[in-house]
Amino acid sequence: MYKYLLPLGVLAVTGAPVVAAPQPAALVAQASSDQELRDLLKQGRELVQSGDLTGALAAYERAATLSQDNPRIFSGIGYVQARQGNYAASAEAYRRAIALDNKNADFYYALGFALANQEDYRGASDAYRRSAQLDPKNINAHLGLGTVLYRQGDPAGALQAYRQVTSLDAKNWQAYESIGSIYLQQDRPQDALRSFQQALAIAPNSGNVHLKLGVTQLLMGNTQAGIASLERAAELEPRNAEVHLQVGKVLQAQGQNEAALNSLRRAVALQPNLAEAQAAIGEVYINQEDYLRAIVAYRRLLEITPNNPTAYYQLGVALKGRDRPQEAKEAFNRARDLFRQANDAEGLQKAESALDGLN
Repeated sequence: MYKYLLPLGVLAVTGAPVVAAPQPAALVAQASSDQELRDLLKQGRELVQSGDLTGALAAYERAATLSQDNPRIFSGIGYVQARQGNYAASAEAYRRAIALDNKNADFYYALGFALANQEDYRGASDAYRRSAQLDPKNINAHLGLGTVLYRQGDPAGALQAYRQVTSLDAKNWQAYESIGSIYLQQDRPQDALRSFQQALAIAPNSGNVHLKLGVTQLLMGNTQAGIASLERAAELEPRNAEVHLQVGKVLQAQGQNEAALNSLRRAVALQPNLAEAQAAIGEVYINQEDYLRAIVAYRRLLEITPNNPTAYYQLGVALKGRDRPQEAKEAFNRARDLFRQANDAEGLQKAESALDGLN
């Protein structure tokens, strides 16, 4: 799911569409139509607020049959479609709203949101930029722009967008977190550390920031502080599988296998299809020469990722360790075939060496 939410403000509906003055004979019918439109718009908003998105969409679509020149109707349709995950339909509705009112920053922001969720990052960045031009203080537009620029492979542009956020709102910890994440990807741990510390000064109870801070500290060689930050992240977000995964991997790297297993098991308990955690569990069992549990772990991993050549290779290692050569051979053969399909020369050589060792 995309990071930022649509503002409820884009649903605001005021007044009826402007029309030419009707002839006297049509006044009663026109008044009736205007009243129905107002009622439908009010009903749509109330249904959104109560969580009845299907009913809200029906109300807005009925309103659209009564008026084709009220942009707020189409913004309402776009909002509901986005809430339902129908991003293509949402984008189309917001385009219709923009065609009727091309000076509305909220409409452009919402269009960017819908396009970003379709991974149309170029279109989303154009929409976010236009939103920010119309409303330079629209923090969400700058945040959205930073996100899609980074996904387009433009970290410099993303940093500029996030810095614009911090210039508008010095207490926007999400922007500092995002800046730190970019620095971390750019192998600038000192800059990342400073940004994460700025984020934590504003949001000390953000488990995700503690997680990233811990990773940064470990990269800088500060193992004690890194583990403490990761443990704090786990305390703050006990139901965050990613946090437990990262804690487990750090403990595994420190050789604390039992503690690592506890964290990794929490991760898969919270997110059973978290392949990275399942693979790490298998690795710990292999290192402990607990081959029976390793077999179970890698078979589970293959249920999640059935064409994973490394999982087949590691399964072969575990089967060999349990003195089950025929099954090990089958696993190594499958690994070899998948490594070959992936053009992974190193993996292919490893699988072939394992097969030679069985002969």
